[in-house]
Amino acid sequence: MSGRLFTSPMFLGFDHLEQMLERASKTSSEGYPPYNIEQISPTGLRITLAVAGFAMEDLQITQEDNQLVIRGRQTDDSEGRVFLHRGIAARQFQRAFVLAEGIEIGGAWLDSGLLHIDLVRPQPEVRVKRIEIGRTEAGRRAGREGGELVKARPARVLRSAAVEE
Repeated sequence: MSGRLFTSPMFLGFDHLEQMLERASKTSSEGYPPYNIEQISPTGLRITLAVAGFAMEDLQITQEDNQLVIRGRQTDDSEGRVFLHRGIAARQFQRAFVLAEGIEIGGAWLDSGLLHIDLVRPQPEVRVKRIEIGRTEAGRRAGREGGELVKARPARVLRSAAVEE
């Protein structure tokens, strides 16, 4: 058995989905920083990360292809300070989320140590497209030329070479 998920011939063009699943399984299983994902509307999601101790300039959010990547890097401001106990993490992190096709970033804000990122999934419009069926071999090569569907042309009728007098 192969390691591929979509081996059925009914799944045409789903190679990218298989790659996304593979990429998601390779992401770090580390639990820092903790996060929530909530549905805030029928088309909206919100990711909330607990980033206590991070300022806005310590955080970076990027969208790299179909991945949302959040990075945090604190500057060491503990110079001259003596800690008897240091239980608040001051470490860098990177957290990545794989986004489905069409998901858009709605905005991000930092509030009381929580980083909120809103995502919007626009509703796709239903597309119905009729495919013309040709009567000749030209119908087999019905592809796209210049954005237009190539329509089947009727076959040429060959006339006999006999000349009428």
